[in-house]
Amino acid sequence: MGKLYIVPTPIGNLEDITLRAIRVLKEVDLILAEDTRTSGKLLRHYEIGTRMQSHHMHNEHKTVDALVKRLKLGIDTIALISDAGTPAISDPGFLLSRACLENGIEVECLPGATAFVPALVNSGLPNDRFVFEGFLPVKKGRQTRLKLLAEETRTMIFYESPHKLIKTLTQFMEYFGADRPISVSRELTKLYEETIRGTVNEILEHYTNKPPKGEIVIVVSGKK
Repeated sequence: MGKLYIVPTPIGNLEDITLRAIRVLKEVDLILAEDTRTSGKLLRHYEIGTRMQSHHMHNEHKTVDALVKRLKLGIDTIALISDAGTPAISDPGFLLSRACLENGIEVECLPGATAFVPALVNSGLPNDRFVFEGFLPVKKGRQTRLKLLAEETRTMIFYESPHKLIKTLTQFMEYFGADRPISVSRELTKLYEETIRGTVNEILEHYTNKPPKGEIVIVVSGKK
């Protein structure tokens, strides 16, 4: 029987990878990568020569059965990585890990980089209890979700793309109120890392005047 490793990779700074992760990526027979070109830079940096195969949201439904079959036959040990962070956290990975567990294949997830943890800790908002929402629904169910979250008392964490940030903050004004404390972190661990803290209204005004770039994590205070 083979084994599946879930391996977190840096979200920006290439130094944010564990020694164990490097060892596993060198020892496995195959690395499943969300984008082999992106992951290729990381592997070259650490002189990892393991064979890669593309595994992303557009093909994972088609490849899961074949990968499970190979693991059940013991042909390979496989590591799953995403472009950045921990696989299956708003990235491909859940389908394969679930299928492996359902088929009695051992799955081991290594600890490592993920964007929402430093954003939460750095926000200054309560972090003893929180809820991770990831990306809000694009269209259907978005308003329903926001209406439910308006009553949430725990700190909330969202992922957002830069071109949708203004729209999302505008909706936060509507559902959470202009004075709700929030924190917006972008480009975490990278050269132009930035965290802006304030009310929804203040942050909206800031990014209306200064359009954001890079990957974004929004941390929102729960309802008092």
